[in-house]
Amino acid sequence: MDRFEQLKLKYQSVLNLIKGRPVLLDHLHLQDEKLFMQGRAATEEAKNDVWNQIKLVDSSFSDLVCDLKVDASLAPPAPAQRTYTVVAGDSLWKIASHFYGNGVQYPKIIAANPGKLKDEKSVIHPGDVLVIPE
Repeated sequence: MDRFEQLKLKYQSVLNLIKGRPVLLDHLHLQDEKLFMQGRAATEEAKNDVWNQIKLVDSSFSDLVCDLKVDASLAPPAPAQRTYTVVAGDSLWKIASHFYGNGVQYPKIIAANPGKLKDEKSVIHPGDVLVIPE
């Protein structure tokens, strides 16, 4: 087995972690008898996860060069928030029935709107925009 394959095998857990994170490797090759990884991570957290795994494999990582930059453009877009504008005659029960098929689910709407709703006695008005969680 050549040196590149040996080092890939040694750091396989790091490579596996990268596949499950928002990290993109641009280069993976042997350079000066060291495994050279270069790429971009969507967040500082993802970058730190990779480094933590590297340190678990070999705390000295003397046979590895890892150059990861943070690139926020790799982050997946935030999911769009579903909202509903209250109309005359609405109640939390009625809105929950419409979105969830069961009015008893209204506490989900209360929990998703802490700035507007405190409990089931909160009053809603036509024109109020409520977040409707999935």
